[in-house]
Amino acid sequence: MEYVILAVVIAVVAIGAITGLVVSGRRRKELDKPGQAPVVTAPKAPEKVGPAAPQTPAAPWTVEPEAAPAEPGATAVPVDGTVEEAVEEPTAAEAAAAPELEVPEPTAGRLVRLRSRLSRSQSTLGKGLLTLLSRDRLDDDTWEEIEETLLVADVGVGATQELVENLRTRVKVLGTRTPEELRGLLREELVKLIGPDTDRTVHSVKHEDGPAVVLVVGVNGVGKTTTTGKLARVLVADGRKVVLGAADTFRAAAADQLQTWGERVGAHTVRGPEGGDPASVAFDAVKQGIADGVDTVLIDTAGRLHTKTGLMDELGKVKRVVEKHGPVDEVLLVLDATTGQNGLVQARVFAEVVDITGIVLTKLDGTAKGGIVISVQRELGVPVKLIGLGEGADDLAPFEPGAFVDALLG
Repeated sequence: MEYVILAVVIAVVAIGAITGLVVSGRRRKELDKPGQAPVVTAPKAPEKVGPAAPQTPAAPWTVEPEAAPAEPGATAVPVDGTVEEAVEEPTAAEAAAAPELEVPEPTAGRLVRLRSRLSRSQSTLGKGLLTLLSRDRLDDDTWEEIEETLLVADVGVGATQELVENLRTRVKVLGTRTPEELRGLLREELVKLIGPDTDRTVHSVKHEDGPAVVLVVGVNGVGKTTTTGKLARVLVADGRKVVLGAADTFRAAAADQLQTWGERVGAHTVRGPEGGDPASVAFDAVKQGIADGVDTVLIDTAGRLHTKTGLMDELGKVKRVVEKHGPVDEVLLVLDATTGQNGLVQARVFAEVVDITGIVLTKLDGTAKGGIVISVQRELGVPVKLIGLGEGADDLAPFEPGAFVDALLG
């Protein structure tokens, strides 16, 4: 009997266990039906078996869309939901984009466009002379005033005497008296003194075996480095490809200043260490110009006081070293027009060291001494090729005698 009772108990327990498993399975199937919130578990955590703990109702189930192909530069999102910070690569267009270069003003007729910059010279030289010549009576006292006006304007003694003599003769013989006639007469004589037929070309055309080389010389303070940068713009405006040589290694920031000028028009600048050998920099600049196949190499040289013999010797060395590559086509002397006769002293000293081929007169807009154009040419026997008429980037103009005299006379 005891065995019968034991068998019945075992059977009841077994039936209860089977019933529990069936109910548990049904509950799981119901939870897995669509529309029901799933039980969220931590990633990769082992599945727990046992009575489920009370759950907070979860947000409605959303189906993740199929991942679209990644676009260039897009951030990839892994399946596990973490976002890795991506480094954006520049596009091909951005990588190829270069700084926008400036386009210099055309050089043709630039002096005519800058006529107003000569206003101070007009009042002293041009207008002053016209006022004196228009007097009712041109006696000796008047002619002495005319001569004094020319000397004050730095025309020079010899040129002044020549101009006054020619004017007196023509006025007396021709009987010229009207303002228009006097202006025309004065214009003719001034243009004649300046030299209308003189070759004022800046020789910057490339040779068969290398670029043209231009040395820019002058004392400190005349605007030499700025003039070199502006000259680069003049050449670029005329279709030349240019390399700049920063051979003024003694003045702080001279190389930086020149490089800035070059970058504006796409001209490469060759420079050396501060205080380095100027001749070495000049040599490397020409070497770079040959390698790049440019038209012109512009070399800015050191400009200490002209009374320091050592520095003048250094300038001669620069020229000799550069000539190992080939001839120097131009040596341009930069003079400050406001210095007057002192500028002529500088010109003579530089001419003794290197063969000056042309003059660049700067700051001519800020002086009443426009006559220095005449005197410096007569002193050196070389032409004024460029004049500076302001602080603007394109205020360096090729010198044109007729346009210059017209600007003086107003």
